[in-house]
Amino acid sequence: MTTREQYAPGPATGARIEKTGEKWTLVLVRELPHPPEKVWRALTDPDELRQWAPYDSDKNLGQAGTQVTLMTVGAPSPHVVDTTIKRADAPNVLEFEWGGGDLRWELQPHGNGTRLTLWAKIDRRYAAMGAAGWHICLDVLDHLLDGDPIGRMAGVDVLKFDGWQRLNVEYGKQFGAA
Repeated sequence: MTTREQYAPGPATGARIEKTGEKWTLVLVRELPHPPEKVWRALTDPDELRQWAPYDSDKNLGQAGTQVTLMTVGAPSPHVVDTTIKRADAPNVLEFEWGGGDLRWELQPHGNGTRLTLWAKIDRRYAAMGAAGWHICLDVLDHLLDGDPIGRMAGVDVLKFDGWQRLNVEYGKQFGAA
């Protein structure tokens, strides 16, 4: 079992930026050794989201048209967003708005597991920070799915974490946004 103190994120890999003027989309790809159905549950079930995601949800995210309230975890001041699930094609695609931009999760079978791709609209000034934060969230998700939960790491608390600071610098250099 890995403890939170033992956890150290790997290098800044698996992310890229798609640029359209000032509108940037952060794209993160992660291969997980778990079937799409298990990953889908972690992306949509409020109890599982509370263990890894940077937001809590008052409802399951797995049905298109559902109105949900998302509460950002660890924000300096309460940040609550009411949104509608735009697309929920289990266990393949999930789309909704959060944090001022659209999130699109795509799950593809890959070997015995899942290739998870996240597209997140992001202000170019926060691309490296967002990549570092999502990198850590996806690591925490991977541990959770492995049955080795290390606890959610999100919000301003993660900014103090040495691993986040390193990833922020590495992604900043990769994206030319340092």
